[in-house]
Parts: sequence; C-alpha cells; structure tokens
Amino acid sequence: MTPVSATAAKTPSMASQHLHPKSDIEIAQAAKMRPIMDIARERLGIAPEHLEPYGHYKAKVSMDFIKSLKNRPNGKLILVTAITPTPAGEGKTTTTVGLTDALNQIGKKAMLCLREPSLGPSFGMKGGAAGGGYAQVVPMEDINLHFTGDFHAVTSAHNLLAAMIDNHIYWGNDLGIDSRRVAWRRVMDMNDRALREIVCSLGGVANGFPREAGFDITVASEIMAIFCLAKDLPDLKQRIGNIIVAYTRDRKPVRARDLNAHGAMTVLLTEALSPNLVHTLEGTPAFIHGGPFANIAHGCNSVLATTTALKLADYVVTEAGFGADLGGEKFLDIKCRKTGLSPDCAVLVATIRALKMHGGVKKEDLKIENLKALEAGMANLARHVENVQKFGIVPVISINRFSADTDAEMELVEEHAKKLGVDALMADHWAEGGKGAVDVARAVVKIAEGGKSKLKLLYPDEMPLMDKIRTIAREIYRAKDIAADKPVRDQLAQFEQMGYGKLPVCIAKTQYSFSTNPDIKGAPVDHVIPVREVRLSAGAEFVVAICGEIMTMPGLPKVPAANSIDVGEDGRIVGLF
Repeated sequence: MTPVSATAAKTPSMASQHLHPKSDIEIAQAAKMRPIMDIARERLGIAPEHLEPYGHYKAKVSMDFIKSLKNRPNGKLILVTAITPTPAGEGKTTTTVGLTDALNQIGKKAMLCLREPSLGPSFGMKGGAAGGGYAQVVPMEDINLHFTGDFHAVTSAHNLLAAMIDNHIYWGNDLGIDSRRVAWRRVMDMNDRALREIVCSLGGVANGFPREAGFDITVASEIMAIFCLAKDLPDLKQRIGNIIVAYTRDRKPVRARDLNAHGAMTVLLTEALSPNLVHTLEGTPAFIHGGPFANIAHGCNSVLATTTALKLADYVVTEAGFGADLGGEKFLDIKCRKTGLSPDCAVLVATIRALKMHGGVKKEDLKIENLKALEAGMANLARHVENVQKFGIVPVISINRFSADTDAEMELVEEHAKKLGVDALMADHWAEGGKGAVDVARAVVKIAEGGKSKLKLLYPDEMPLMDKIRTIAREIYRAKDIAADKPVRDQLAQFEQMGYGKLPVCIAKTQYSFSTNPDIKGAPVDHVIPVREVRLSAGAEFVVAICGEIMTMPGLPKVPAANSIDVGEDGRIVGLF
C-alpha cells in the first residue's frame, strides 16, 4: 500500500479531537494527494481508458468497465450505522473511512462507499461528509462543495420536469392535469425555509396559471432516490418515466413519460450516473456517489457504486445515514430488498459523550465522568443492537475515543456490550488513521468470515402499506401504535388500488429520537408515531410516510456555517469544518 503522506505527524493514541492542533480542513490541505489514475490502476486494476478524470484527484468510472465486471464474485459487505445522533457527535463517516483504512492495514483489499455531501448542511449546521482528522476522504473541499456536479445534474433534471408540467398546462393541457393536484415540487441544494411553500405563475396570463407549490432540498428529490437505486442507464430512464407528477380531475395519475420528459431528464443524468472515485488520506480507493438524506429519504449511496465496489474489493465498507433506526432500517428494507445485497457485518458507532447525553447530561458537562448517566444512555445503544439483530445481521460496536473518556466509563460500556452478546471496541482513527481502528477491523473480519449474518427483512412485500408503517413503528421505534387521519388512510388505500401495495415504505421523521419528538432521548417506549402525510415515489418504488414535524426543506440555523467559510487571495478555502 502506498499511503498519502501528510506534512504533520499524527498525534499519539488517546488524542482527542479537542486537543488536536489541526482542523479537518487543515489536515486535508496538508496532505500530499496521489493522482487518481495511479490509485485506480494500482489498487483496483482500472486502466486509464476506463476513467473520466475531473482534475488530478477525482474521476468517474465508465459504465462499460462496470458492465465488464458482471461475472466477478462479490466481496464482503460491511454496513456502518450508529446510535441516535446527538449534538455531541458520533463520527459515523469518520469510522467508515478509518475502518476501511484499517482493513487494508491488516491485509484485506478494501474500499469504501459514501454519499456525496449536500451544500445545505455544508453551509448550514451539520457540516460535510468526508470524514475527519486522519480518517478523511480527499480532496475534502471538492467533495463537500460542487465535486463532479452530480447534485447539480439531479437538481436540473428534477426542475426540468417541473418546468415541463407547468408548460404543458400553459399550452392547452391535453393531459387534463388538475393544477390543484400537481404533486411534483421543485428542488434546490440549499437550506431555504422561505421556499417551503410558495405560489408560482403570478404576473398575468403570460406566466401561466397561479397555483400553490414549494421547494424541497435536492437530497429529498425522488430523482435523487431513483439515481441511487437505478442499476443501469435503462433502469434509470424507466424509473424516471414512472414518476407520478400529477393527477387529473378524475384522479387518474399523470406520469413523467406522459409528458415525454423522461428522455431529456435521463440525458441530464447520464454522465452523473457513473460512480465518482477518490481516495482516503492513506490511499484507500473510495466511491462517493449519490446523497439522499436518511431522515427524509432512504439515506444510502448509489446501488451502482456499492455493487461495483463489491466486484473490485474483498471488503466494501458503506454507511447508512443517521441512526440504525433510520438509515440502517432503510438500507436493509429498501436497498437490500431491491438489490439482493446483504451485509456480512454491521458496525454500530457511538461515543461515550453521546451515550451520556442520551442519559440526560447537558453538552457542556460531557467531559465530566458520569457513570449513572452513561448507564442510562446505554439503553439507546442496546435498542440499536437489538434492532440490527432483528434483521439477522451480527453487529460490533465501535466507540470513538475522546481524551475525556475515563477507564471506568470505557469498562462500563464494554460490560454492557458483553451482556448484549456483542463486542465493544475503542477506536482512535480520528487521530491515528487506520492504525487506530485495527481492533475494530479484526472484529469485523471475524464476524464477516464467520458467515453468521443472514438478512431477514422486517416485513414481506405482501403486507398492506399501513401495516408496514405500523410494523416499523412498533418493531424499530418501540411505539405503541401509529396515528393516521382518514385522508392519509384513504391515500394509502388509493396507492394499493393503483397497484403499489407491494412497495416498501420509507419513513421520514426526526433523526434525533426514536419518537417524533427530537427532545426525547434514550430509548422511549409506548409513544405514538403520527403519520402526517404519505407520498408515492413510483419511480423510486417506495412510499414515503412523513411523520411528525419533519421538513423536506431544512432551514439555516441562527448562525450558519456559511458565516465562517471564506477563501483567501491565494484561493485557499478556510472555515470549511
């Protein structure tokens, strides 16, 4: 292995993010990256003619090359997920990167698959998604900003369809679209609460027929979901054609193909569909492709990237967004259901800080040892372990180490993990790169090669849609029941009458709690999950159940990250995490 070198020496084990003198972006900028052509050839056996370079350090892999891999055997698939997120941070992407580097260090041919970051969180509150410390994917600035333009392609394809709907209505409306029943909103890849609900086509007859409309963030677009679930270009085009954009006055669906929009939309996405290849600070190949959120979509990178990686490496590490109750459940119930994929091991990421927060500790007090709160917070981790096991997947726990973690706290976590029948291992990959996650890597290999993980889906295709939602609420969230008003129940019944009853469901809810109240931490039981709205994603082939107050267009916080991001006269970006 030929690692990427960094100019600064790595800190010793047990170093914490808060003691380290460098920020994530400073570490990334200090690294000497290797040409992506060299990484592709040496690590994956991909010749230059099969790559479309975007500069020196990132490239797309050609679809012809991907097709040539069809008869190769698959490697092992490792799913990285996490406890319920907290402001204390868990480090799921950082663990995904560090674990993959560690697998290479112990002699396994490994690569990773991540989602592309959205500009909304990058300039808002959450930050980017390229890892952190010495467990990062580079070029970090490119990845967290425009990258290869995939998100712009998705945004353009989505909004082309929106424009063609209004244009069709303007020019006579031969399809008889009821403008009150246009289901297709517009999107943009930025947090902007002012655009959640709008009135469009104002200004007189020249501008069309006024109607209520709105914007979602690009990662919530059905185009993004289709983009990440399509197996190839023909599948992408067919799925886009199947999108239901509106209904007529007698409630008949109008699809994208009825508007003859699907061909042009596919053209806009053709180049974007090829997976993006980059590498970690240690030279490990990484596919970063697609980016649906897990709280409002299915939260996984593209099927094309994952299935291609499995042909190129012995171990493929991928992550699902937010906690195992959201991204993890959707990875298994939607992505695996549709593709036949099955993880050989799951890694549950946590920090002692976050577990104490689930036990009631305020953020400013997390550095103080608190065994009572930690023990209470372990209920959240235990819930996620049990949920992963319900799917037949064997988990291992990876605890991101902070300098304030005490020996007594670490021992308590390890003891509780033993009671759950799983290993809990401390990892320090933020400070040490792959070396800091070697113990986790060895545990993952032992589980994966033991072959005990056998995927069991949570519900069958034949189960009614309402019962699928209820099953997830009860089995995963431990809710007493769901609450759905008559319009929601009627809408689900209509979806079933239209022939969509066998689709899986995609729950859109807060990521911060098993309930729909983001302030309820830990492992609540016997709550009720209110289903506010349901949406049919006929192209993506799932039904979205919007629960509680979740928004499909986020807003910026009072002090957005954008306030601190800048560029110097030398073109060097500062403040980007």
